Amino acid sequence: MKVLIVGGGGREHAIAMSVKKSSKVTKLYCAPGNAGIAQIAECAPIGVMEFDKLVAFAKEKEIDLTIVGPDDPLAAGAVDAFEEAGLRVFGPRKNAAILEGSKAFSKDLMKKYGIPTAAYENFDDPEKALAYLETASFPIVLKADGLALGKGVLICQTKEEAIEGVKSIMQDKKFGSAGNRMVIEEFMTGREVSVLSFVDGKTIRIMSSAQDHKRAGDGDTGLNTGGMGTFSPSPFYTKEIDEICQKEIFQKTVDAMRSEGREFKGIIFFGLMLTKDGPKVLEYNARFGDPEAQVVLPRMKNDIIDVVDACIDGTLDQIDVEFEDNAAVCVVLASDGYPVSYQKGYPITGFEAFDGKDDYFCFHAGTSEKDGQIVTNGGRVLGITALGDTLKEARKKAYEATEWISFENKYMRHDIGKAIDQA
Repeated sequence: MKVLIVGGGGREHAIAMSVKKSSKVTKLYCAPGNAGIAQIAECAPIGVMEFDKLVAFAKEKEIDLTIVGPDDPLAAGAVDAFEEAGLRVFGPRKNAAILEGSKAFSKDLMKKYGIPTAAYENFDDPEKALAYLETASFPIVLKADGLALGKGVLICQTKEEAIEGVKSIMQDKKFGSAGNRMVIEEFMTGREVSVLSFVDGKTIRIMSSAQDHKRAGDGDTGLNTGGMGTFSPSPFYTKEIDEICQKEIFQKTVDAMRSEGREFKGIIFFGLMLTKDGPKVLEYNARFGDPEAQVVLPRMKNDIIDVVDACIDGTLDQIDVEFEDNAAVCVVLASDGYPVSYQKGYPITGFEAFDGKDDYFCFHAGTSEKDGQIVTNGGRVLGITALGDTLKEARKKAYEATEWISFENKYMRHDIGKAIDQA
């Protein structure tokens, strides 16, 4: 079969590598792709929001299956566009992708169906939001309602910080139209855990847990980013916690979406906080996480095409999703200055060190090819992933592998996975 992957980041490179392993796949395409994906797939220079061009390309190449990677096209209806053209596609429709596309929607859904989450209020008027802060407890969390590349969340320690945050999100439009509405919610404390899942509309199959590191600097300092590294599995996500989540969160979410007439087929990413009162939902994503996909997919035993087909066909209850009894750590190599401003176009060397090594992966995120040389082309440039029997071994190997790659302006955190020492 011929497969098209829509997207061009590290997540899509991880998906592409999993798809490429399937014996069912004869030809792999990616739009727009990147320099790393281009080594295993034929890339087409089509943007992820150019639905008409993507559909035309899929028809021209007689694509059997399209997998939509990023959040923006899912929220805007990419899956609907493919389905309307009679094409087979994996991902939630627009009316289901709202689970990620609107934080206000997802918070209201959780309240309605009794899914544990932080107390909150929604606002579409900045003056009312500012008035609410006068009686609020601090610290407090401000969230832009719409999609903001994983950066639309502000944790404010004081009322003064929160007032500035409201102005930044709702009045100055720091995150564009994503800040037309805003959620203000209580600040929860505890361990953060990410749990990805496959969903076919009624059945949910949980993948291995992971933990992301969002802040730009060591010690969780600096600005929020799209993710500076991650590890899987999380030693804090125990069997007991999983049992609670299965009962109180996972299936409840799938059933809630169905009850609302928004049948969800695709990936639900549960961002959880393990509080003293039990696990609670921080956020939902409607797709693979980035960089969570880079540590979860290399550990999956299943043929990804089998699982994707079951999600589309509503037969996921017939499949057990299985993972290797090992661990993975991903360290993101970024351009210094990310997520604010940074230079592009620097040559990257050292890729050959990964050749022939089954337990090391170099996932391209922000790269392109220029005059036959792979160069930096984004804030997050590469995701260096290593597998190990234990998290500590995987972490040691991942950091060793970061030294194999060189480019000017190279930046990374040095404490990815350090929390595992406390497990």
